[in-house]
Amino acid sequence: DLPLVADIHFDYRMALAAVDAGADKIRINPGNIGSRERVREVIAKVQSAGLPIRIGVNAGSLEKELIEKYGYPTPQAMVESAGKHIAICREHGFEDIVVSLKASDVPLMIAACRLFASKYDYPQHLGVTEAGPTRTGTIKSAAGIGALLAEGIGDTIRVSLTDDPVQEVKVGFEILKSLGMASRGVTIVACPTCGRLEVDLIRIAGEVEERLEGVNKTLTVALMGCAVNGPGEAAGADIGIAFGKSGGLLYRNGRKV
Repeated sequence: DLPLVADIHFDYRMALAAVDAGADKIRINPGNIGSRERVREVIAKVQSAGLPIRIGVNAGSLEKELIEKYGYPTPQAMVESAGKHIAICREHGFEDIVVSLKASDVPLMIAACRLFASKYDYPQHLGVTEAGPTRTGTIKSAAGIGALLAEGIGDTIRVSLTDDPVQEVKVGFEILKSLGMASRGVTIVACPTCGRLEVDLIRIAGEVEERLEGVNKTLTVALMGCAVNGPGEAAGADIGIAFGKSGGLLYRNGRKV
């Protein structure tokens, strides 16, 4: 029962066919969807079906005339691209619009989304496109998406990784959790293994994370490696352990067990 978004490039007829096939939303790329007349035809079809459109601007596929005007992808060029297609939608009285302004360059993506938010009030779908392999892609996505969400910009998100799409969802959910925008699942608090550490906390934390991955209940689990911050952090979690050389202190809901 999940909504299905049809992501359309180059051939506007695919958008028309996607509506007939039962898609719940159509994404068009202003840089390659084609002429104004083709865009109008897509809008008319989507409007008659009562569906929304996402105007999905990508820095890597901006219209040729905008690259000629600005010299290279800029926040202004990206927002102008979105604005041109918003205007076409408005000509048809169509306002069921979502906009995304994506780039693989994080500062460019952030600047474009900020600029758009200062000019328009349409919902924004956030994402750092082509972010890369899991480690670097996660960091870039967290920096770009997280910065904007913390400012109140953005309504939906997409994490793009060169990895299993399931991993993209997991990273996206962790971004939301870190900002207090989602609470389902386990949050693990663990210390950064300083010189006071007397147990193999890296192994323990990895094992705990793996075992709790499928738990949907909202819990905070603290895994602390010494007696300095350990007892305090552990006591503040739903379940916490402050490890020592030969054992540890177990806390549950703030009380030592």
